[in-house]
Amino acid sequence: MRCCELGMASTWQKTQEFYNWILESGDPRTDSWPLVYSPLPVTLVFTSYLFMVALGPSCMRRRRRLELRAPLLAYNLAMVALSSYMFYEFLVTSVLANYSYLCQPVDYSRSELGMRMARVCWWFFFSKVIELLDTVFLILRKKQEQVTFLHVYHHGSMLFNWWSGVKYVPGGQAFFVGMLNSFVHIFMYGYYALASLGPRMRQHLWWKRYLTILQLCQFVAIAAHSSYNLFTECPFPDGFNTAVFLYILSLLALFLRFYYHTYVRGKQEKLT
Repeated sequence: MRCCELGMASTWQKTQEFYNWILESGDPRTDSWPLVYSPLPVTLVFTSYLFMVALGPSCMRRRRRLELRAPLLAYNLAMVALSSYMFYEFLVTSVLANYSYLCQPVDYSRSELGMRMARVCWWFFFSKVIELLDTVFLILRKKQEQVTFLHVYHHGSMLFNWWSGVKYVPGGQAFFVGMLNSFVHIFMYGYYALASLGPRMRQHLWWKRYLTILQLCQFVAIAAHSSYNLFTECPFPDGFNTAVFLYILSLLALFLRFYYHTYVRGKQEKLT
């Protein structure tokens, strides 16, 4: 019994030490920014998100589905504006700071450009919190068939990916991922804004397939970018490059499956 108690105490002590290491080993420049210092707030957000995904459809079962056209249009246009701002900041800051697109360490200084890059990284992370509203709108509109594993996995995992990015590596190689994703989201939320206007816009949304292709190209570019640095001497943590590479491969596989079922198999079924 005594051995078990000592073992539990030792495990608890190691857990506390690991948690303290998580808190104290981050970038001190970003620690005071909202949701960054501790993983607990973002974990609470993620847990609340999962509860909403699990319980939301049953709560809406006996309720009338909501149209939400005006809120959807305002939300999507706001996301277009935010994505445009982030893309501009990532691009301009990286050019002014003479960033390398092949190997770029994090600038941990408090220089103007170093802080500017860290700030846009935080905004990109916070945009992933805002984007959870995508799922809220789907549930309120009773479009549960669109709340797929891919949808939930992508939205939920990006929270932790970019929390760790802002906590430990706000800049460096990470800017490339944020810049590409912001660029893609300008078109993605632009598409959603048009779609929110109703059926009369359907004829103008023929380019949905090409939007998915753009997303796939983004994943290929990020995979190539992160894998390149695993085989070169680059002063950016290999652990982060490895995590990005494996994560992007998972998204690539899921999006390829989505593309096949939506645009290839679906088209074949319509022809037969």
